Amino acid sequence: MKLSNPFSRRLYLRIWLAVVGGVAVLTLAVGWAWRIAAEQHQSSPALTPSSREIVLRNAQGEVLVRGMGTRQPGHPTEAIEFQIETDSGETLVLAMAPRPPRPERMERGEHGSGRGARPGHPGLPPPASTAAFWTRPPFGFLWMLGLVGLAVALGVFPILRRLTQRLETLRRGVQKFGEGDLAVRVPLQGQDEVADLARQFNAAAARIETLVASHKSLLANASHELRSPLTRIRMGLELMGGHQPSPAFRDEILRNIAELDQLVDEILLASRLDSREADVGSVELVDLIGLAAEECARVDADLDVGGSPALLEVQGVAKLLRRALRNLLENARRYSSGEITVTVQASAAQITLRVCDRGPGVPADQRERIFEPFYRLPGASERAGGVGLGLALVRSIASRHQGRVHCEDHAGGGACFVLQLPRHRPGA
Repeated sequence: MKLSNPFSRRLYLRIWLAVVGGVAVLTLAVGWAWRIAAEQHQSSPALTPSSREIVLRNAQGEVLVRGMGTRQPGHPTEAIEFQIETDSGETLVLAMAPRPPRPERMERGEHGSGRGARPGHPGLPPPASTAAFWTRPPFGFLWMLGLVGLAVALGVFPILRRLTQRLETLRRGVQKFGEGDLAVRVPLQGQDEVADLARQFNAAAARIETLVASHKSLLANASHELRSPLTRIRMGLELMGGHQPSPAFRDEILRNIAELDQLVDEILLASRLDSREADVGSVELVDLIGLAAEECARVDADLDVGGSPALLEVQGVAKLLRRALRNLLENARRYSSGEITVTVQASAAQITLRVCDRGPGVPADQRERIFEPFYRLPGASERAGGVGLGLALVRSIASRHQGRVHCEDHAGGGACFVLQLPRHRPGA
């Protein structure tokens, strides 16, 4: 961090200075308004000299002095003097003693001999000239401004610092995540916008970590699966030694090449399905009954549409839906020792395709794992065919079409794979 520009890198300092500066400006404005009001009060007509007629009579009511008198300005508690101009032009001075102190002031010691009494005027405070230097205007106002600013600065700083510490924690978490630590998460505190931002970061980090782990697993498993058929092909070519291969050997080579081609095709399709931006085909209305009938005829499976309408359509990519159903049928044919049945059922909101076989079934604790890429049930042989991506592709295709797939028991033995897709409703 550059020392020459620390405030541009620290949000809490900028917020703190903004609050302190705002309070300081407000205090200045209030003080300025207060000072103007005080000056206007001092210059009000009640404190300026005013002329009025003064008449002085004796006990018999005879007029002794008549003239215009002017009161000299002063503090209300000071002595009052009137200058009287008589008709003959003579100037007289009428002086009135100051009012005696109130009883409550005497109880507090504010009488003429008490501390702070003004010399020559009992009960009055000392004049401004004898007050301390730092309390005279405008220094008293500056002291008040300084004390208010200090109180605000000390009170606001810990609050702002606590808020921005959470932002700094989030910043450090994002920095570590950017440096490659995908397991980093930031603590959640509070329910405000900062906590919501931290929550969204943790969710995004978890999704990215899962996606990267899935890609790493796909790459590692693909490398292993690709190596197996390539090794068999290379060993076969070495054993040939330049001789003409037998038909059985040639069939084995072709089988390995077909397996390699299928593996590459499924890996590429899995990668495209993982990327939402990838183009996997045009979306159109697909008739599931017609599609299921074609695929069942290809593998000699039974199709049961029950009381379903003659036309059941979904909005999707035809080649992906065909691939999903074909993978389920090939998986059933690979492990089934009996008939394979495809049942199509429809409701108002969705269409359910159920592919059932008479194979060994799937243990309850393995029914989720079989949809993971390259996962095979314990004891399954690679020679049985397949590369371990078929069911993973079915789940990706279902998710791409806002559907889902799961495995359940088949009555009488075997397994049923259930593919559920949202039904297209005309006019929706």
